[in-house]
Amino acid sequence: MINRTANLLGVVGLAVADLIEDTAREILKHVGETPAALVVIGYDLGPSNDQLRRILCLSHSGTVRLIDRLVADGLVERREGRDRRAVALYLSKRGRTLREEILKERLAAIRPLLAPLTGVEQETLAALLHKMLSSMETTDMERRTLCRLCDDRVCSNCPIPAGKQAKT
Repeated sequence: MINRTANLLGVVGLAVADLIEDTAREILKHVGETPAALVVIGYDLGPSNDQLRRILCLSHSGTVRLIDRLVADGLVERREGRDRRAVALYLSKRGRTLREEILKERLAAIRPLLAPLTGVEQETLAALLHKMLSSMETTDMERRTLCRLCDDRVCSNCPIPAGKQAKT
């Protein structure tokens, strides 16, 4: 039974990932880590290129190219970092607008998968997902990577909180 459950969970995971990617492509005309970069930068912590690279699991050069493109598209601004050795990344007004659209449409894309479930079943699923996530042994950086597309405003009592002020 556990193999069947694992297999079904894997299929649901891929379906959700595909829905999120399709949504991001519609909004941004880019896929890959572009939507996650906007969400992470939008937490307003002013991440450096290196911090963003580690959260998104990208190479240094891949992160530089991604940020260059986001800056050229008018979505991200480079500002002086806290320690003056690193550049801090922040969203522009347009970047904020697109980030909000990504987060809103991400949830809208996933919601139909929950529609066949009753309210009680949805609550049970939420409790099970919470239990599964909270049992994961993860570092703060791994939690930030897992939550790179999360809307932290809708996730109360987060099972894997990545401290917003924790060092990355």
